[in-house]
Amino acid sequence: MSSPAALKIRLGHSPDSDDAFMFWGLAKGEVQSDLEFEHILRDIQTLNEWAMEGKLESTAISVHAFAYVADKYALLRHGGSFGDDYGPMIVAKRPLNLEELKDITIAVPGKLTSAFLQLNLFFAEKFGKGVTPKFEVVPFDEIIPAVQEGKYEAGLIIHEGQLTYERDGLNLIADMGVWWKARTGLPLPLGVNVVRKDLGPDVVVEVSRCMRESIHAGLKERTKALDYALQFARGMDESTSDTFVGMYVNNRTLDMGDEGVRAIRLLLKEGAEIGLVPQVEVEVVD
Repeated sequence: MSSPAALKIRLGHSPDSDDAFMFWGLAKGEVQSDLEFEHILRDIQTLNEWAMEGKLESTAISVHAFAYVADKYALLRHGGSFGDDYGPMIVAKRPLNLEELKDITIAVPGKLTSAFLQLNLFFAEKFGKGVTPKFEVVPFDEIIPAVQEGKYEAGLIIHEGQLTYERDGLNLIADMGVWWKARTGLPLPLGVNVVRKDLGPDVVVEVSRCMRESIHAGLKERTKALDYALQFARGMDESTSDTFVGMYVNNRTLDMGDEGVRAIRLLLKEGAEIGLVPQVEVEVVD
């Protein structure tokens, strides 16, 4: 088995304020370890694709993508992003009724994003099994401008767009987090952190410890961690960024708990039932 002292861990996460907040502790030396961590910042679609190849030792990925990499990666109890009565949103320039969604092309942030899986489940429930959305993949930060300019009638937005769509003149058509909570009573799983199983159990446990302590350090030193995270906020003001970080970095991020694990298992089970993901056993590292 590899010795932790010899290892560099390439840690993938998105260039967003909530991820930056989580990893402040590791980036700023607040967490001590013999492991050497290199932070690799990429959009979530790229991280999902890289996870298929097992490219990084540890990475943030969409829950949707985890269904395809559960053989390579172990799921960590911490670092998860859940929407509790909020989540990815379908927005449009003009108010649309739900029936209209069947006939228009929706800009989506990636086929492996959890938002895309949730959109498909939403369509299956509202319009019948086998009914799927018409869509085009657009980089997540270009979706709101594309809808504003009329390139698409509707967009599926993630990240800070959930807080800014109204000031951008858009209408909310449906919120996946509200829909999921009303239907299941559970938080909506979005992103998770994973570590490659082939590193061996000692390294897996050490990576898990370091990431948990990094999140804990950020929550404990919130002002410092938020200052660090603001450089990744893509023009958001401090108040909006603080709200966004609070939505996705909280006690459930420290430990998703049994409720979080149940929500992930249910989401992937339903995804398998509509044929969008393979059936998978969800194993969680304690």
